[in-house]
Amino acid sequence: MIDHLSVGVNDIEKGKAFYGPVMEAIGAKQLAEMDGLVAYGKERIEFLIMLPFNKENQTSGNGVHIALVAQDDAAVDALYNAALENGGADEGKPGVRAYPHAEVYAAYVRDPFGNKLEVLRGGFAA
Repeated sequence: MIDHLSVGVNDIEKGKAFYGPVMEAIGAKQLAEMDGLVAYGKERIEFLIMLPFNKENQTSGNGVHIALVAQDDAAVDALYNAALENGGADEGKPGVRAYPHAEVYAAYVRDPFGNKLEVLRGGFAA
């Protein structure tokens, strides 16, 4: 149902410095870069960072978060640590959480632009 997701950033270079190591932690890599956007994925483009099309400052959505799939608990930990080491903020340390559909191992962070990310092992995509 979802082809790709994107988040707005105010600075592409700062975004690349954060998202490069974060995406690498879950096995994704940079697949493309154009003026004002960088695309990541494993085999196809799935996640983009981009300057807002309307040229206004990026703002994060309150209550919005993007959940990224990790292969195992170590990848959850790696993404969480990469995020904190590259300008992100803690929103929930890695740990086991009882979700309505399954028990998952997850962590939450905010990128340097205020966007909230979750990384989990054992979610719907597991």
